[in-house]
Amino acid sequence: MTALLANLGIAVSKGVGALVTGSSSMLAEAVHSLADTTNQALLLVGGRRARREANEQHPFGYARERYIYAFIVSIVLFTLGGLFALYEGYEKIIHPHELTSPLVAVAILVIAIGLEGYALFTAAKSANAVRGTKTWWQFIRHAKAPELPTILLEDAGAVIGLVVALLGVGLSVLTGNGVFDAIGTFVIGALLVAIACILAMETKSLLVGEAASKANIAKIRAALVAEPRFDRVIHLRTMHLGPDELLVAAKVAVAPGEVAEAISEATNSAEARIRAALPIATLIFVEPDIYQPSRPEAAPA
Repeated sequence: MTALLANLGIAVSKGVGALVTGSSSMLAEAVHSLADTTNQALLLVGGRRARREANEQHPFGYARERYIYAFIVSIVLFTLGGLFALYEGYEKIIHPHELTSPLVAVAILVIAIGLEGYALFTAAKSANAVRGTKTWWQFIRHAKAPELPTILLEDAGAVIGLVVALLGVGLSVLTGNGVFDAIGTFVIGALLVAIACILAMETKSLLVGEAASKANIAKIRAALVAEPRFDRVIHLRTMHLGPDELLVAAKVAVAPGEVAEAISEATNSAEARIRAALPIATLIFVEPDIYQPSRPEAAPA
């Protein structure tokens, strides 16, 4: 919400500034903020739709809606933000013109840097609460919830883009050559396209289906082997249905001759142990089997 409200106000101010000054980098930044505002709204809609209850048609629920809307965000950022800025930069490089009222552009950009910086600080503060010892890049690469990495990249890109726009406008004013403003616009476009591509690749991986982290897989294995009637875990599969919903499918070895009632009790006990160790394991399927060393086991989880 902080990012959405900040970007909405900034988009309006940048749009007015672009009309007054004729700055192409200011116009590119206005479209950038408009794209960011749209993206934050999409993330909120995705989060709301993901909370719907499972039904007969969607028995695993709607948690992946968050991934789908995050992927749409990358498309919007690429097309509405990046490609527009590249086109606008190209046009102004071919047909450069002087800026009018450049001080207006500078004032708006400085204020926008402050607002975007605050939005970035808010996102970083929220991310610090969950990223642990991971670097920022590791957090963006491996986070299962798409919202924070998306907003972090967008806000970081916005701050960098504003600094580039300020440099472009400043150099155009100092030299009297509008081509610097156009170059700044082109750089902003390239930056947005790069961010959109990173978001698209990371979200695609989540959409395809990512396994639980190594630490969480270790917790699941420990919970399974802690059951006395299970000799070993033959194989284990996990997949994130959503950031907070994990599917667990395991085949475990039981001793020949175990009765069905005992196996059922052991299975229920193991499932309860997994949920206690890892609350996001919402769907658990444990299949008992007789371990046969000669039979090839499936690849590890």
